[in-house]
Amino acid sequence: MAEPLTVAALYGFAPLPDPAALAETLAACARGAGIKGTLLMAREGINGTIAGTASGIDTVLAAIRAIPGLDGLEIKLSSAAAMPFYRLKVRVKAEIVTMGLPDLAMAMRGTHVPPAEWNALIDDPDTVVIDTRNDYEVAVGSFKRAIDPGTRHFRDFPDWFRANREALFARGGAPKVAMFCTGGIRCEKATAFLKAEGIENVFHLQGGILKYLEDVPAQASRWQGECFVFDERVSLGHGLEPGSHSLCRGCRMPLSPADLASPAYVEGVCCAACAGNRTGNQRAGAAERHRQAQLAAARGVQHIGAAPETGR
Repeated sequence: MAEPLTVAALYGFAPLPDPAALAETLAACARGAGIKGTLLMAREGINGTIAGTASGIDTVLAAIRAIPGLDGLEIKLSSAAAMPFYRLKVRVKAEIVTMGLPDLAMAMRGTHVPPAEWNALIDDPDTVVIDTRNDYEVAVGSFKRAIDPGTRHFRDFPDWFRANREALFARGGAPKVAMFCTGGIRCEKATAFLKAEGIENVFHLQGGILKYLEDVPAQASRWQGECFVFDERVSLGHGLEPGSHSLCRGCRMPLSPADLASPAYVEGVCCAACAGNRTGNQRAGAAERHRQAQLAAARGVQHIGAAPETGR
């Protein structure tokens, strides 16, 4: 029997003087361990989601933890019935999560709040709760009372905050802000940004939504809906059980069961959100790609072109 697959979502902020050299080393390590997924390296640290056997994941995590400053790596482990990635990508970027502020002082970031203490924080009416994820992620699920910035990309968050700061804190007094995201990396960077903007009482959910859904029982949860994830699982629910969403192969947006019932939805081609923007050639190409993916699945092999990955 094949060893079950482990998925590791990880990140760590630490000064990395030569991320390119580290990327080469980690790519060789991951390939040798049979790992697929994405690792992003920058001078500010590392971010990624990878999958493989438990032993292979352990090998790569040990190599990352051996890098100075990354011994306290934030890791979220889950399982998958099938490999959720099609290839291994190890890339060097200006930021491990793009906010447009590569020189942000991450040492200033806010206070971690473990999942067991999160409900009390966001239940407090004096707490401003902000979802730092993208609009299409928020549409799949979010916490009660959370403010949706309506941003399409994380790099839009600084402008949104500056434009809405006065309205967010209209009640006066010393503001208290709680922020969250999927695995913790975006809200961690967002808290550093708010502190740089002069907001002192800033908190973020340790381990992100995924850790909350794993640790907090459904009956005590403040979470509503499912949590979008950037891989072929698409969405997860409480206990990290598979969710009900799937992906549009045309625009990569999450689709609910109701979206699949839309007359504009064509499996493997388009959905109501993108149908009007797809040319005839694009539709034909997508339809052929979907056909090839189905043929590959019938043969029991993986079709790499079936689903290009989206970065975290």
